[in-house]
Amino acid sequence: MQPFTKLEGVAAPLPLVNIDTDMIIPKQYLKTIKRTGLGKGLFAELRLDEKGNPNPDFVLNKPAYKDAQILVTGENFGCGSSREHAPWALLDFGIRCVIATSFADIFYNNCFQNGILPIVVKPDDLEKLMDDAGRGANARLTIDLESQTISGPDGGTIRFDIDPNRKHRLLNGLDDIGLTLEKAPKIADYETKLADARPWA
Repeated sequence: MQPFTKLEGVAAPLPLVNIDTDMIIPKQYLKTIKRTGLGKGLFAELRLDEKGNPNPDFVLNKPAYKDAQILVTGENFGCGSSREHAPWALLDFGIRCVIATSFADIFYNNCFQNGILPIVVKPDDLEKLMDDAGRGANARLTIDLESQTISGPDGGTIRFDIDPNRKHRLLNGLDDIGLTLEKAPKIADYETKLADARPWA
């Protein structure tokens, strides 16, 4: 998993609440267990018209936001089903950070498993960030995970909280398997001692 340390990128505003996982990645795109290729289905019902052509009014189709890596959105983002395809689709599209006032628990946890940083901010801070994101290509935010700060284009800074364990995992690019492999020497030592103590096993 790619580590997340510092990200400077365009932030796209998506001022909607209760965006569920079916809206993030509609069910017809769930026929794969691969993590790649799902970006084409991201927000498909909003991003594409009935013929599959890009909807020019949708924020991620606008030229200023075509390379957006940060999404600024409303409360309860990622609600609905538990599909892990939702963070896969965001990551495949190029989104590495989602900022909202709240997230659905399962989606929130899945983000950390896939190298996406979900940031919870206060409503007043979200309003400022949404305003920053509305500036198009000039809407560049800097997310510094080590210092737990979001810096805006005007130099303002917002601090955010994050669980220390999740922070460690993202900074080092560790999913559950990677976290276990960090303890590989201790596991090997235990296995050696167990084999010595129980040679018949």
